[in-house]
Amino acid sequence: MAVLGSTLAVLENVNDRIGKIGASVAWVLVALMVASILLQVVCRYVFNSALPWPEEVARALMIWMMALVAGNAYRKGMFVSIDMLYNYVPFSVARIIKIILLALAFAVLVQLFVVAIEFFDRGFRTRAASFPLKRAWIYLAMPVCFGTMLLANIELFLKTFLERKETPQTASAE
Repeated sequence: MAVLGSTLAVLENVNDRIGKIGASVAWVLVALMVASILLQVVCRYVFNSALPWPEEVARALMIWMMALVAGNAYRKGMFVSIDMLYNYVPFSVARIIKIILLALAFAVLVQLFVVAIEFFDRGFRTRAASFPLKRAWIYLAMPVCFGTMLLANIELFLKTFLERKETPQTASAE
């Protein structure tokens, strides 16, 4: 159990750092996305000459922004979920349900990660329609997204596995 606890501590630290870096970069990407869209609006409606690339650039920036924050959002329980069942079953049953769901999510995320790597690899065969960039660099967002979500899933699994029911004595001791 001590090994799992120390592994969890390391994983929490890694996920904290990934989350902070991802959020910081995501804000820059949002600003660039807004600037790209505003540039297109100005060019189209002020100069009556639309540029060919801002929409595709904004879409790529939005994909990357989402990919950089998805793992941290998953980790913090910010995705839509139905968790009222946990309030009506005993702690041990709720814990087992959480472990099963996290194991299923892990299996799905592994499969998505593998498919995303294959998709990234295929992206080197084509380039973006309106600017000279291989689509692979846009598609790289998906392995990053699913990779960070896998790390978050492992952390959540370890937390759930190691969690103990809080009793009035342990709550007052803290």
